[in-house]
Amino acid sequence: MKQVSKHNHAMLMTEGPIAKLIIKFALPVFWGNLFQQLYNIVDSLIVGNFAGDEALAAVSSSGSLIFMITGFLLGVFSGSSVVISQYYGAKDKENVQKALHTTIAFAVISGLILALVGIVLSGQILKWMDTPKNVLPNSTLYFRIFFCGSVFSTVYNAGAGVFQAVGDSKHPLYYLIISSFTNVTLDLLFVGIFHYGVAGAAIATIMSQFLSSILVIRRLAISEETYRLHLSKIRIYGCMLKRILRMGIPSGIQNSVIGFANIIVQTNINAFGDLAMAGCGSYSKLEGFAFLPVTSFAMALTTFVGQNIGAGKLDRAKKGARFGAVACALSAELIGVIMFIGMPIFIRAFSQNPKIIEFGTRQAHIECLFFCVLAFSHACAGVMRGAGKAVVPMVVMLMFWCVVRVTYITIVTDIIPRIEVIFWAYPMTWTLSSITFAIYMISGKWLKQKQLQEEAY
Repeated sequence: MKQVSKHNHAMLMTEGPIAKLIIKFALPVFWGNLFQQLYNIVDSLIVGNFAGDEALAAVSSSGSLIFMITGFLLGVFSGSSVVISQYYGAKDKENVQKALHTTIAFAVISGLILALVGIVLSGQILKWMDTPKNVLPNSTLYFRIFFCGSVFSTVYNAGAGVFQAVGDSKHPLYYLIISSFTNVTLDLLFVGIFHYGVAGAAIATIMSQFLSSILVIRRLAISEETYRLHLSKIRIYGCMLKRILRMGIPSGIQNSVIGFANIIVQTNINAFGDLAMAGCGSYSKLEGFAFLPVTSFAMALTTFVGQNIGAGKLDRAKKGARFGAVACALSAELIGVIMFIGMPIFIRAFSQNPKIIEFGTRQAHIECLFFCVLAFSHACAGVMRGAGKAVVPMVVMLMFWCVVRVTYITIVTDIIPRIEVIFWAYPMTWTLSSITFAIYMISGKWLKQKQLQEEAY
C-alpha cells in the first residue's frame, strides 16, 4: 500500500516498520518544535539585549500565564486530532470530514473568546501573581497585545492537529519555519530598530501567527485527500463536537490546571525579585529544547496509536508505544546533559547580569538531569490519548504536577525560604508521575478496541 500521499504527505501508520514510521513522523515535528522554540527565544534575546532586564523579565515570565489560558484549547484540539486519526485509520471519510469542519469552526469561535478573556483578565492575573511593580506595566502590555491574535493561534493549532492526525508532520514544519523567520525579522525591526519594546515583540508574534494560520487553512482547502477543507462547510456538528470534547476536555483540564499550578510556582519565584524572574524565565525558554523530542514523540505516539486502534491493530499499537516511550526518554536525557554542562554560557546570551546567569544556572543544575522522567510521562500520556484514555493522564498529572507540587512548595518554602526548594519540585513530581504511568502501562489496561461506530451527526 502506498503510505505517503504525493500531494499532502499524509502517512497511514497501520502498515510498515514501526520504528521507521514513528521516527519519520517525529522528525518533522522535532524540527518544527525547534523553530517554535527559537521563535519563543528570539523575543527574549532581542528584548533582553535591546530593551533591558525589566523588559526581559516581562517577556520571559509570560509562559505560565499564556499556557494556563491557552492550554485548555490546546487539549481540546488534541482530542480532535485523536478523533480524526481514529477515523482516518478506519478509512471513514464521512466522519473525517465532519470532525475536520467541526474542529475549524470550534477553533475560530474559541479563539475569539480567548482574545476577550486574555485582554480583560491578564492584568489582574499578573497582580495576583505578585509581579513586581517595575515589571507589571510591560507584562500587562505584552499580554494584552499577545491575546489580540488568539484566533490566529487557535486556527493554526487546530489545523496542525489535523495534519498530524493523518500522519502529515511536514506541512506544520514548513509553516513554523516560515513564521519563525518572519517573527525574527519583525522582532529585529520593531524592537531593535523602532524601539517598540515588549509591544514590538508581541506584535511580531501576532503577525507571524497570522501568517502560519493562513498557510494552514490554504493547504487544507487545496488538499485532494479525505481531509480537504471546504470553507462553505465549516460548521459545528453537535454529536461530533461532543465526541471531540469527550476526548479533549480531560487534556484541556490537565493543561489549564497544570498551568495554574505553574503560575503559583511562578508567583513564588517572583517573590525573589526581578532578577530571579529574568534568570528563571530565561532558563524556561532554554528548557523548551528538552521538549523537542518530548513533543515530537508524544505527537507521533498519539497518531500512531490512534490510527492503529482505529484499524483494530492492538498488538502493533502496543509495540509502537513501547518503542516511542524509550526513544523519547533517551533523547530528552541527552539534551538535559548538554544543558547541564552549557547552561552558564546559554543564559549569558540573554543577559550579562551575573545574578540572572546564576539563577538560571542553579535551576538547570537541579532539573536538567531529570528530563528522562519528564519525557517518559509525556510519552505515556501521548499513548493514552491516542487510545482514547485521556482521563488517565489527566488524573495522574493533576495529582502529582499540581496537588503534590503546590503542596510541597507551599509547605517547604515557609520552612526553608530558598529558591532551590522551588526548583526541586519539578524533578520530584516528574519522577512520581513516571512511576505511576509505568505501572499503568505494564498492566495493559490502556489498550482495548475502541468503538468508532458512534452517532456523529
